[in-house]
Amino acid sequence: MEKEYKLMLLKKDLQMTTKANDEYLDFLLSKAKELMEREGIREEDTNEYAGIQIDYAAYLFRKRASAQTAMPRFLRWEMNNLLISQKARQK
Repeated sequence: MEKEYKLMLLKKDLQMTTKANDEYLDFLLSKAKELMEREGIREEDTNEYAGIQIDYAAYLFRKRASAQTAMPRFLRWEMNNLLISQKARQK
């Protein structure tokens, strides 16, 4: 999935309509990718991977304005399921 399309989906998730935060949101998408790689998740061209990356970037954006900074359970489960699926396909 192309980077511009992911950015558009992230902006829709965050209900943003302007380009004022595009640079920061692009940075968060890259950061989410790197954090996922650190946990052992390999980048792949699937909707599942893109959706998790977008959810992770949205979480990173929202947590800075919230007292609740723990990662949402659904996001942790999605990441764990993808990681397990990738590991199972390696064998």
